[in-house]
Amino acid sequence: MTAVSTLRRRRAEPEEQDSRMQHRMTIHIPSIGSLVRHAGRPLLESTLIPLALFWVLFTQAGFDAGLCGALGWSVLALGSRVARRRRVPAVLVLSTVLLTARTVIGLWTGSAFLYFLQPTVQNFVFALLLLVTLGLKRPLLAKLADDFCPFPDTVTGHPGIQRFFRRVSLLWALVFAVNGATTLAVLTTQTVGNYLIVSTAGSYSVVALGIGLSLWWFRRSLAGLGIRLRMGTPPAPVAV
Repeated sequence: MTAVSTLRRRRAEPEEQDSRMQHRMTIHIPSIGSLVRHAGRPLLESTLIPLALFWVLFTQAGFDAGLCGALGWSVLALGSRVARRRRVPAVLVLSTVLLTARTVIGLWTGSAFLYFLQPTVQNFVFALLLLVTLGLKRPLLAKLADDFCPFPDTVTGHPGIQRFFRRVSLLWALVFAVNGATTLAVLTTQTVGNYLIVSTAGSYSVVALGIGLSLWWFRRSLAGLGIRLRMGTPPAPVAV
């Protein structure tokens, strides 16, 4: 009986060690409300507000007014952050640069088709950028993720997390490629008004699906690395 007990104990020891390793680190991240506020502002500044301004000014004052209004907002949002020495989200910088190029071409040609063709092409360009930066220590997707959900350096610097961002970059390259193909099909068959409605709804649906898959994949990756996520601030240490 002693030999059997010893054998069972030896078999149980690795299982106990694995159990301890599975939860060797707990990372606290902000609450859902804080994350929504943190992620919502860059999204509003870089995408939703310029799009709304373009549509309102386009319908009320014409194509050129819509172009200038959308670009004016983006430059103002970027400049105000720089003037106040606040962190500038990478997504805001990228969207402003791309919107500047779109506006120049739109004003030069006077073509709404070419103006909206550019973000469609940009989907394919962005998919290519995600693939090109796969070899970097921190791919482009990892840097953009900081704008929406910042994580501690203990997480972002972990080799397993860096490997996750390289792999999930492939997923998002596919998301942007699908977005580009879909919006191109709508642009060539619909009016400007219908294009804005259909392409916006379709794009956000595909992006939402990509976000859901990414979060599920991220949680699985963290679990495999023995890292647990907890929402909210960590409890204060008890004074002795």
